[in-house]
Amino acid sequence: MAMKSYQINAELLLKEYLLGDPLIPYTSITGGIFACKMVYDLTNLFSAFYFKSYSNLTKMQRIEWNNRAISTFHAVFITMMSLYFVFCSDLFSDQPHAGLVAFRRSALSTFALGVSVGYFIADLGMIIWFYPSLGGMEYVIHHFLSLIAVAYSMLTGEGQLYTYMVLISETTTPGINLRWYFDTAGMKKSKAYLLNGVVIFFAWFDTLVYLPVLPCLPAPISGQANALLWTTLGAGSAGSAICHEFDVVLEDFQRNEKNISKAALNNNISKL
Repeated sequence: MAMKSYQINAELLLKEYLLGDPLIPYTSITGGIFACKMVYDLTNLFSAFYFKSYSNLTKMQRIEWNNRAISTFHAVFITMMSLYFVFCSDLFSDQPHAGLVAFRRSALSTFALGVSVGYFIADLGMIIWFYPSLGGMEYVIHHFLSLIAVAYSMLTGEGQLYTYMVLISETTTPGINLRWYFDTAGMKKSKAYLLNGVVIFFAWFDTLVYLPVLPCLPAPISGQANALLWTTLGAGSAGSAICHEFDVVLEDFQRNEKNISKAALNNNISKL
């Protein structure tokens, strides 16, 4: 009986307080930040134990290694939630009696967006703290715009369908991060690296085809009101993949330039 009473009280606390409508934004954002911290620490722990190359990385490379794990975790989570709400859930289905699609929301949809806001706050904080080691101004702008757009949709409940539509583009992020891991671990010539590049190409292609269709989708009343919201978020999300890939390409260029300089120096010394 004591166990049953404890379970009932725990469910009541969860439903009435932690997941109560007025508190959902705060609990979800806090949960998202703590989840980022947990993923960062677990990645640091497991990577040091299972990956030999991890211990050979510089301090800044290890920080970025763990940071990209947070980015991958968020991308997987928000992509799954976006696919569910856009294609599987009845929340945004064609139900005239349920009101306008643009203003529909639920506790779960708001909670998921709150977790995403928590991620953007945590990641933006890390980028600014270690600036510019984890990314330049384009990263700051992307995270800032995404944070504003997702937070607006979460707090007001407006345009959540469009927000989830655009957040599907986060599906490209795990591939970009995996590409960086391969490059850092010295696996650029592996078949896995090549396969990863092919997957990224098709993911980008789908995103480029998908995002321009968004303005053509029905948007009762809020079509104009929320156009800036999901258009800004769409540009930021689509640009995130480009920013990540540009970062990898720039690192490759700098590394090759350094190797060429070393080779030239060694050649000159041998001539002497």
